[in-house]
This record gives sequence, structure tokens and C-alpha cells, in this order.
Amino acid sequence: MASDILFPHAPLVPPDALRRHFWDYEEGMPTGTHGDRTVVTRLLLDGGMDAVRWLRDAVGDEGLRQVLTERKGRGVSPKRLRFWGLVLDLPREQVDRWVAGARAHPWHGRTHS
Repeated sequence: MASDILFPHAPLVPPDALRRHFWDYEEGMPTGTHGDRTVVTRLLLDGGMDAVRWLRDAVGDEGLRQVLTERKGRGVSPKRLRFWGLVLDLPREQVDRWVAGARAHPWHGRTHS
């Protein structure tokens, strides 16, 4: 795993208004070694403009790039990958590969007919 220079704090805790995105976790928030990356990935996928503002303030664009790159876009929908690719100025070819992978995932076919 890459260095946690961009995630030096422990843990990354979003404001109460964003906690609804973590309804499936005990105590309302992911914990453990990958907790920060889980928070970022979930908000990249499900968050609205309030989450976008908070993520960019809390983690910064470089931190968001790091998470997306480490995960190769996994866990984020093709539509959101395109959005974040533009916002974060990610290489188009890289985002294209991630989108192709997301579309090839069996779950994508079940949820996007």
C-alpha cells in the first residue's frame, strides 16, 4: 500500500450530515486500517456536492487521486469516475480503463440495464 502521508490523522471523520452514507457500519463509521480509504471511496461514489466540498477540504485533490489510483477506480461507478476524472484532472486513458473495468463487473449489468 502507498504511504499514508496524505492520511496522517486518525481517523477521517466526516460531519454528521454525511454520516448517512455509512448506515451499514456499526457505530456509524468504518474503522481499522482502511477506514479512511473506505470513507473517501464511499463519498466519491455516493456523496453530493456537500461531500465533494468536504472531501476536497479534508483530504485534498492529491489524497483523492491517491485513493482512486490505488483502487484503480474500483468501487466507484463509471459515471462518477468520469466526474472525478474531470475534477481531479486524471489522465483520460487511465479513467477509460477504470470505466471499462467497472462496466465489465457483473453487478453493473444488474443495476444498469
